Amino acid sequence: MMQERRKHRRFPLKLELKISSFFKQDYKLIPNINESIKIKNISKSGMGFTCTRELPLNYYFDAKIQLPPDKHFYAVLKIIRTEKLDEGYFMGCEFVGLADILSMKIDSYGEESEHKRNK
Repeated sequence: MMQERRKHRRFPLKLELKISSFFKQDYKLIPNINESIKIKNISKSGMGFTCTRELPLNYYFDAKIQLPPDKHFYAVLKIIRTEKLDEGYFMGCEFVGLADILSMKIDSYGEESEHKRNK
């Protein structure tokens, strides 16, 4: 049985984003990525998504995260894990320096979505 390594509970989230570029702290930039991703889940520490190609580990990207019904925030994410799927890849990433107020929005979203599922 695989050991659970997640720090925070994940909540399902269906959202599509486009990554335009990646960067590293040493000013390495990979421009013109234009990769569409489909977010599958989110937690206070990160999110998981699927995409068509393997993306580089330990690179960062900017994202606007839209939480239903009308909450959103901007964040920097770092790609920390990849898994090959039958079609495409599942990528895991973590939020970098997410403010407490923003992680509270994620908690609030999780509580609301659980409440709706349990009705």
